[in-house]
Amino acid sequence: MTAQSARSRPGAWAKADWLVLAGLALVVIIARAQTFGDPVLGFDEQYYLLVADRMLHGAVPYVDIWDRKPIGLFLLYAGAIVPGGDPFLNYKLLAAGFVLATAVVIYRAARQDAGRFGAIIAALLYVLWLNFMEGEGGQAPVFYNLPVLLAAVLTRQAVVDGRRLVRGCLALLLVGLAIQLKYTAMFEGIAFGLMLLWAQFRTDRALGRLAGCAAIWIVCALAPTAVAFAVYAGMGQAEAFLFANFQSIFGRLPDPALDRLGGFAVIVALTIPLGIVAALEWRRTRALSFWHMWAVAAALGMLAVGSFLSPSYAMPLLAPLCLSAAAWFGNARRGRIVGAALVALGLVGGVLVVRQVIIGKGTRDEALQVAAAAQPRQGCIWVYDGYPALYLLTHSCVPTRWAFPGHLNTLDEASPAAIGVDPVSEVRRILATRPDVIVDNDPAYRLGNRDTRAVVERELARSYRLTARVQTGPGRYRMVYRLR
Repeated sequence: MTAQSARSRPGAWAKADWLVLAGLALVVIIARAQTFGDPVLGFDEQYYLLVADRMLHGAVPYVDIWDRKPIGLFLLYAGAIVPGGDPFLNYKLLAAGFVLATAVVIYRAARQDAGRFGAIIAALLYVLWLNFMEGEGGQAPVFYNLPVLLAAVLTRQAVVDGRRLVRGCLALLLVGLAIQLKYTAMFEGIAFGLMLLWAQFRTDRALGRLAGCAAIWIVCALAPTAVAFAVYAGMGQAEAFLFANFQSIFGRLPDPALDRLGGFAVIVALTIPLGIVAALEWRRTRALSFWHMWAVAAALGMLAVGSFLSPSYAMPLLAPLCLSAAAWFGNARRGRIVGAALVALGLVGGVLVVRQVIIGKGTRDEALQVAAAAQPRQGCIWVYDGYPALYLLTHSCVPTRWAFPGHLNTLDEASPAAIGVDPVSEVRRILATRPDVIVDNDPAYRLGNRDTRAVVERELARSYRLTARVQTGPGRYRMVYRLR
């Protein structure tokens, strides 16, 4: 096949595209390299890895070890453990692979409207902006942004070019897979479904066929979750699955209004540079593109969830915002200058932000120091407040189904309706097993559960002695107590 014929085929890769791929891969490595050796990068992902490890040792999520995340996320993390080696490095490399794949799809999707330069800027900004939004590791959106993006591309093709039934099925199936990584993907899936239905209605107003298409697309979106439920129902654990995945979230207590407002302000500040450029592109063309409508849907989904304490909740906005802004970056000299400046800001600022995150949560050496001090001599350790990764780093047994510290030590989870057990009763049960080591945090979490903390502190004073106090960030210490 000649180079000319390769260039003429839709979707064919030119030599320049392969160079872009290599450049994107290099930027992904540079942006994330300092995280690769850190076993305590993010508390959530430490726990996902712990659940995956317990799964591979026979534990059943929601039954033997509890969380409310979809099973697909734990299966993904289990896939990072299976090859062997360092599981903490493996999942970060897997996440980096997803980031690179997402950036490549953004580049390819933006080429037609934005040209090569604008598409490259859009792809780079996606990679780099994750570091500002706690996406430097393996948070769920780092993984599910890819299937949602692929679903968006298919939906756009179906709306513009036709073949809606087949493309719609593929798009909604991808959304269904994304839902099994995090349920908030359903909001974008609903938006894609409505776009498909509107496009179908404009060309064929037969309500019967429209209803048939809608039913098929809904089945595709729900299929992965239905399969997961069927597996649990077959084990006789349907109730455990339904409570963890759907009911428990409504039992959580609301975060304080001022904290939510502050978190929302941070999210706005982080996304507003991309939002402004997307708005400038809308003003230039005087038309909302498909990418703009997707960005609006993603924003509405974030607002519907209503939790803003972490900027990671806004990560689903990144891909549609980058695509909405791509054409503006590639359209004029001013756009190119702004795009290059944002890339430079993202590269330098993102690396510095991640460095501060690592220092604030504790470096690798500090985490290993805590693990060495917490090594059990007999029985289990219990991490009341601290790194979930300590169970893996110390090869300890886990003394409770609710092994994520936040389930038992935070105010918003302080209800049986939220986690399926009274936190105070579960803490007393754990303490009655006489854990060999208890790990706590100093100072105590500001939004912590005062009732469970009072129980723990009484038992620490009565039966434990402080054996290590390791600084893991400015003014923060991990306290290791050993049974007398």
